[in-house]
Amino acid sequence: MNENLFQTEYDVTKKDKLKNFYSQNKSIIFITIFIFIAASLSIFFYAESQKNKRAVLANNYVEAKINLENGKKDVATNMLKKLIFSNDQTYSTLSFLLVLNENLVSEKQELLGLFDHIINNNKFDNEITNLIIFKKLIFQSSFSNESELLEIAKPLISTETVWKPHVLLLMGDYFASKNENMKAKDFYLQILSSQGLQKDFYEHARSKLSEITND
Repeated sequence: MNENLFQTEYDVTKKDKLKNFYSQNKSIIFITIFIFIAASLSIFFYAESQKNKRAVLANNYVEAKINLENGKKDVATNMLKKLIFSNDQTYSTLSFLLVLNENLVSEKQELLGLFDHIINNNKFDNEITNLIIFKKLIFQSSFSNESELLEIAKPLISTETVWKPHVLLLMGDYFASKNENMKAKDFYLQILSSQGLQKDFYEHARSKLSEITND
């Protein structure tokens, strides 16, 4: 009997404490619940917004390719430029590479601006970034000076990227074309001292070194 009475008193006291806690913290509880619901809705709507945005970008990319296939280059180019500046990791890159591969932008400074925008405004996997830098190096190798090219090539040469041997050959060929044989030799020798490259890299480097030696 005494145990039941004690339990009843304990339950009443516990309920009173809970009521007092609720009464004293009612505003904080409601605010916390409101913030939680608002945050959950915000996350949901943001995710839906991003999903819809990417669907629009995907449709625009497909439409640009269709216009390109139908000979509407100006329309396709304008659509692709807008996609580039959307700063979407996937469709900005795909659009830029399509512009580059199809030679849709011929003005040097404009194309350099697109290169820089893509590199500086998107978070890529390192090798994707390196690929874009390598393509920029190829593009500029036809008109930029030695110091500019070396500056672009530097981050690719100083890291172990899959594009490093490509850059070494490109720079070797660049200097060989200008009859700066000692500089060209340095890049070709770096190829020959590298391990695990495809056979074509070694053969190209040996062939160019032979030409330099025989000149």
